[in-house]
Amino acid sequence: MTKVFVSEIRENDTVESIFLVKEKIFGSTKEGNSYLSLKLMDKTGEVNGRVWNNVEASTKSFDKDDFVKVRARAVSYQGILQLNINEISRHPEEKVDLKDFLPESKRDVEEILSELQEVIEQVKNPHLKKLLHLFFTDEDVMTGFKKAPAAKGLHHCYLGGLAEHTLSVVRLIQGVIKRYEGINADLLMAGGILHDIGKVKELSYTKSFDYSDSGRLLGHIMLGVEMVEEKIQQIQGFPEELSMLLKHLIISHHGEYEYGSPKRPKTLEALILYYLDDLDAKVESMQSFIEKDPDEHKKWTAFHRTFERFIYKEGGEKGEGRYSRGAKKTGDD
Repeated sequence: MTKVFVSEIRENDTVESIFLVKEKIFGSTKEGNSYLSLKLMDKTGEVNGRVWNNVEASTKSFDKDDFVKVRARAVSYQGILQLNINEISRHPEEKVDLKDFLPESKRDVEEILSELQEVIEQVKNPHLKKLLHLFFTDEDVMTGFKKAPAAKGLHHCYLGGLAEHTLSVVRLIQGVIKRYEGINADLLMAGGILHDIGKVKELSYTKSFDYSDSGRLLGHIMLGVEMVEEKIQQIQGFPEELSMLLKHLIISHHGEYEYGSPKRPKTLEALILYYLDDLDAKVESMQSFIEKDPDEHKKWTAFHRTFERFIYKEGGEKGEGRYSRGAKKTGDD
């Protein structure tokens, strides 16, 4: 059976293909009729699915994170494409190519790491440079860093997304430190590289993107501080104040308490990191949403629930590469 990708599905299509079950929710209508609400995915995106018939038998036949074979009809519901599923069953994992189901960065991750290592070599503070070297020579950490997405669903949601987001924040930092005086450039750069390092433990990224147990219980901010402290303990004479300032960058980079930040930014470097991290995340999220919009000829996207707005697409004409999340960045970005 030829794989039909989510990005290829159009309204009124008859779809027969294999997908990965990202979400599975058992529900009932106002009339008391049972149904299954699914979110199905492959590397090109996600599509909602509904099972209205034989619900009890269907729900027992597969679980979340299973691969399933689906026969369905593509329909539009409230302006959003979804699959009305007639048949669904578990499909053996050994018979699928995993590369079809998890999106990945369009950039070469080894190239991203090489660029980050070049930046590390420019750090002058010997303690911060040693700390960054310890992370980038830790095989376990780097294995996760190269694979992890930057988030489960909001931005850079693909393999290598964490590395790509980190480099993008670093490039933004390089632009800012040229413009403003009084910035501790080495401290800010170390914070930019390490601010999301806890995500290698917070997220799971084998068959689908989800949270690990430690991710749900502690979160990437706490995990990141623990990882940094562990490495600092390996460096003789690491200044206590420098350690405190670096950890403050990590615990305050979400900016506000309501966004999960244990502390709000209280240093110049922390303030800059918060805004640059937020900027990169939101720009990529909006670009990705535009790129994935099913009707490229319309001026407006569907409603974006996170931004709580429709997004204008410049008359429906996408410039070549404009919304490509894999565009190479330079030090002047």
